[in-house]
Amino acid sequence: MSYYKSRGRWVIYLSFLIGIILQIMPWPQQIDMFQPSWLLLIFIYWVMALPHRVNLGTGFILGLITDLLLGSTLGIHSLGMSMIAYLVTIKFQTFRNMALWQQTLFVILLSIIMTITVFLTEFLIIHVSFNTGIFSNALINGIVWPWLFLLMRKTRRKFLVQ
Repeated sequence: MSYYKSRGRWVIYLSFLIGIILQIMPWPQQIDMFQPSWLLLIFIYWVMALPHRVNLGTGFILGLITDLLLGSTLGIHSLGMSMIAYLVTIKFQTFRNMALWQQTLFVILLSIIMTITVFLTEFLIIHVSFNTGIFSNALINGIVWPWLFLLMRKTRRKFLVQ
């Protein structure tokens, strides 16, 4: 029984670590706004695939880690990741059975929700100005999603993560 619970846990943790590293990796300033939200995409995949293992609490902790690493106000990304976890968890069966292009549209919508949540929270706390370029990230996430989804599914099946 304990073997079943711990099987593949290291794969999940390793994927989150890779997502964090990719998230904080510097990009050239000209193309920085086209950087995908790697941690968000990996988190969405694991919540969709294994909602009993990766859930709201995981999203909250990953959001806190993101806030610490990016130097943003503590709790902003935690709120967004928790909202995303809730939205994916309540419809994970539907999300799993969608075609890949439909999942891509759903991921774009989730990315927009995350972006708006982070922006509005920062606006209310530290009065940041609005930049229309913040929504380009959602489109980039949608472009990256099919390849990331297929890679993560292959990895999950290869290492029998349940």
